[in-house]
Amino acid sequence: MYLSRISEGATGAPLKSPAADVNDDVMEAWSDMMEADGESLRERVSQLERRALSQADELVCLRATLADALRRLAALEARTGQPAPSASPAITTSSSSGSQQHHGTLTRNGVRGASNHVGSATTPRLRQPQYQNQGDAGSSSVSSSRDAVRRASSYAPSSLPQRRAVHYQSTGSLHSDSPSSSSASPVPTSPPPQQVPPPQQPQPPPRGRASPTASSLALSKRWSSTGDFGHAGIVQSATPQHQPQYHHGIASRLATKSLFNLHLRSQMQGQHQLKHGTRDASYNEEEGTVRFFLRGRPIILHAPFPLIESFDLSKVNPAPHTRLKLEWVYGYRGRDCRHNLQLLPTGEMVYFVAAAVVLHNVEEQSQRHYLGHTDDVKSLCVHPNKLLVATGQTAGHDRREGRPHIRIWNSVSLATVAVIGIGEFERSICCLTFSKADGGTLLCAVDEAPDHNISIWDWQKSHRITETKCSADTVVAAEFHPLDKNSIVTCGKSHINFWTLDAGGTLYKRMGIFENRDKPKYVTCLAFTGQGDVVSGDSNGNVIVWGRGTNTISKFVRGVHEGSVFSICALKEGSIVTGGGKDGRLVQLDASMNPTGVEAQVPEHLGGVRCISEGRGSLLVGTTRSAVLTGALELGLSAAVWGHADELWGLARHPTLPQFATAGFDRLLHVWDSMSHSTVWSKDLAEPLQSAGFSPDGSLLVVGCVSGRWLSLDVETREVLTSYTDGNEPIQVVQFSPNGQLLALGSRDNNIYIYQVADDGRKFSRVGRCSGHSSYITHLDWSEDSQHIRSNSGDYELLYWNAGLCRQIQQSSSMRDIAWATTNCTITFDTVGIWPEGADGTDVNGCCRAHEAPLLATADDFGKVKLYTFPASQPKSLCHIYGGHSSHVTSVAFLHDDSRLISTGGRDTSVMQWALV
Repeated sequence: MYLSRISEGATGAPLKSPAADVNDDVMEAWSDMMEADGESLRERVSQLERRALSQADELVCLRATLADALRRLAALEARTGQPAPSASPAITTSSSSGSQQHHGTLTRNGVRGASNHVGSATTPRLRQPQYQNQGDAGSSSVSSSRDAVRRASSYAPSSLPQRRAVHYQSTGSLHSDSPSSSSASPVPTSPPPQQVPPPQQPQPPPRGRASPTASSLALSKRWSSTGDFGHAGIVQSATPQHQPQYHHGIASRLATKSLFNLHLRSQMQGQHQLKHGTRDASYNEEEGTVRFFLRGRPIILHAPFPLIESFDLSKVNPAPHTRLKLEWVYGYRGRDCRHNLQLLPTGEMVYFVAAAVVLHNVEEQSQRHYLGHTDDVKSLCVHPNKLLVATGQTAGHDRREGRPHIRIWNSVSLATVAVIGIGEFERSICCLTFSKADGGTLLCAVDEAPDHNISIWDWQKSHRITETKCSADTVVAAEFHPLDKNSIVTCGKSHINFWTLDAGGTLYKRMGIFENRDKPKYVTCLAFTGQGDVVSGDSNGNVIVWGRGTNTISKFVRGVHEGSVFSICALKEGSIVTGGGKDGRLVQLDASMNPTGVEAQVPEHLGGVRCISEGRGSLLVGTTRSAVLTGALELGLSAAVWGHADELWGLARHPTLPQFATAGFDRLLHVWDSMSHSTVWSKDLAEPLQSAGFSPDGSLLVVGCVSGRWLSLDVETREVLTSYTDGNEPIQVVQFSPNGQLLALGSRDNNIYIYQVADDGRKFSRVGRCSGHSSYITHLDWSEDSQHIRSNSGDYELLYWNAGLCRQIQQSSSMRDIAWATTNCTITFDTVGIWPEGADGTDVNGCCRAHEAPLLATADDFGKVKLYTFPASQPKSLCHIYGGHSSHVTSVAFLHDDSRLISTGGRDTSVMQWALV
């Protein structure tokens, strides 16, 4: 019967069992019970397997069920008191030892394998784990007679000590139909019976690989629902040399929803996580090299010979004693913000650019700065008491510190009085206005969210009274009525709305009625007459008067400007001044809205009118190209503030004077004087500019363009001397050699172009092209002897070049003691410490070393300027951090005497001058 089938399956002929003397009835009963119990177990495991395919959490249930089955079988054998039948007199097994074997065997995902001492030929068991047989996902699902032979042999001592787990043969792929060769294991002796131990941890993988048997392959298809484990893939092995042996076995686990890949998937995903920054930095004392990672790429830097023995990676580089203080901010945000220029009783203009609010005194040529914001300031209003100022910011980089909110602060002490709305706004505060008729107890704000929500705040209690949807379209202005306490007017795209706040804190809206007149695409600005009428300007160049307390038009003045009316200012003496955004004209109207004939024109290169405000007997005019003008219509206007109107990357310091140059995408080249805080001269070069550099004597200024063209200008005459083109990508870096005889141009086309300078800069002869970088050039430095160049690229390479031959120096270790004239490259041994632990390679945009002082400044992607002690060769280098910029800081430069540091913002278009104190 059962014993006969076991013997036939193992040897091909009936064999006499060593238990033949046992009572036949007992043996038959024992066998029937085992068959019945095994059949029940098989059905249960099959059900659980099918459920596990659709729901991974059945894994826990399967593990518990299998463990319970093991306990039941062990208890059953203990009750019968009979040993499991053996296939040969020479091979004897015990139920306890069989149980021990499989209590110590786990599949890769933690499922315990089914016990081998299940007596039925149809009883399933999970395939053996990969780390046992180096084959596929497991072994056969059925315990056959050959299984009994292999099971018994697994207990014997092996000639290979590391194979103490099992010697089961692989079944190959579960979907394989082809027969595989069989290999015979040596016949060992059986150990004495042992007690069933608690489950053990998985054994380490053996080095061998067994072959599957035909019988196990035939029965393995019962488990084909777990997916094909034989497709190509990647497998984690105990040692790298073993990976090819079962390389094809586990990719299918990653491609199927089998329960076997639950833990494998997380392991594989972890392999693709890139290492960032200096967290994993190491130092090789023999070679004198520091190794760290940027975006997963290993960076190896050579220490100078004098430092090799003394260099210690664990030391901390202290922050410098010198600090920075913001001295001046160049620029004004006029390109996209409105109603952001006011005059304070102190005689200071208040406006904003980047994350800084500037209080600028034109007469005294002084500035103060409110730096409480963490990102772009987008709106501003002054309290009726003329002492408090409210400013609103946009959502920033940091989810916690960069949330949009409103700050109310004292314009004399610059102390913050209240911070409201943190966590209440979605995007940015585009409009702000204090109530006027009640002395400024309320504050109205409009969120630049999709619904443009309007909210009313009791700002002294930081309490929001009400909030409602303002308009689905853009809102550009909001104003409290100066005479009606609870009246608010908003305007924007295709609308002007009149709001009333009732005693219960509810806002009611009435829309302005344009009747049969042409409805404008935008209502662009608001003002109030002394009688309380509302005056609006629109995108058609018209000025409209709305009667006080109504939503209907009382007067319509057509065609005041060509294009949009961007600003309206009601003067105290009763007249109205309007500003055109396209034509740049300032037009005065009397109290009856009739032109007085008094006009002024903003110079074309300064853009159109963005904002008009009344000053002390004069006007303050902000323009769309980031300038602020002061003066009167009759006497003319003069520029008090200059700036850039588009993204800014080019920065060059003058070699002998306290001057510097900036070049931006707005096509403007400005040369600034840091002492007078004004422009020495400006020039529109008719195409976007990327970079700039002075010659060593300061007579030439070379500017790189976005198109690949570059120009040289005479600094005194501002004349363009020469024009060349190298490639069609932006010229990222421009730098003269210390002796002034060579010029290096780093391009976005991955090349560095070298030119020889002749005829006092009126002639350039191309020496050659340094080709070897696999990404665009970001920074470069000249050696002090003008013989060598080092360069960084967008893929975090540091390469060295012979400038005269335009050839790469392959042995970077030979350049470890070269003295460099500048430190503009961010990836060098002296700048290891500027990379934070989590830096990904794009976080630091630029750096600069002071000429004499041991200082190093950096510009980063988070709007911060940092000051380090030079050299910052320790991974743990402390620094001072300064805010003010809101966009990525693109470049920093110390002036020639190290008295000041200049930083440029990217999209915030600001230029900031820091004093070293």
